[in-house]
Amino acid sequence: MSESSQTRIEIFTDYVCPWCYLASAVVEKVEQTHHVDFQWSPFPLHPDTPDEGLLLESFLGPNLDAMHDKLYGLMDELGLEHCDRTKTYNSRLAQELGMWADTQENGKALHKELYRTYFVQDRNLALKTVLLDAVENASLDSAVAESVIDKREFSETVDASWMRARQMQISGVPSFIAGGYITSGYHPYDELVKFIEYVEIQDAIA
Repeated sequence: MSESSQTRIEIFTDYVCPWCYLASAVVEKVEQTHHVDFQWSPFPLHPDTPDEGLLLESFLGPNLDAMHDKLYGLMDELGLEHCDRTKTYNSRLAQELGMWADTQENGKALHKELYRTYFVQDRNLALKTVLLDAVENASLDSAVAESVIDKREFSETVDASWMRARQMQISGVPSFIAGGYITSGYHPYDELVKFIEYVEIQDAIA
């Protein structure tokens, strides 16, 4: 692998997935230390969630508090802000907007902002007004973004991503795909770097 080439890693994620939020911080750190091109792809974690949201307790029941304690501890270790959430929301429109952002200069900032909108601000990602606030905070064009939402311009793009995830038999997120290799679940920095280095070695051998 030449010094100028990058290892490309695709990450299937959902903005309402706490493990994906944790992974976003690890990815940001890896980008500072390794020559890696991360590409974000949407995954349908809870696609049938109504626009008004669902109580997290309906998924985790009596385990909710223990899970939050674990997640918040990891978020604190990574320096990620968070709040106490009680609901999850439908992220379909947010995913379409994220795919649009990838076509814009500095569009990756919106991925970070959408995570913050849910995990820090506890706002409903199914609402257009909430999404447009995230767009403005990411310094992207909110007028263009509103048109993208209204016309559902990236709906088919998200559908294609969901289909690819099914074809690769991905059942959970985050999932990292590179060079024909897949690793799923949250990985701390050292573990993710080991995966990257393994992929690079296999690529060099091939």
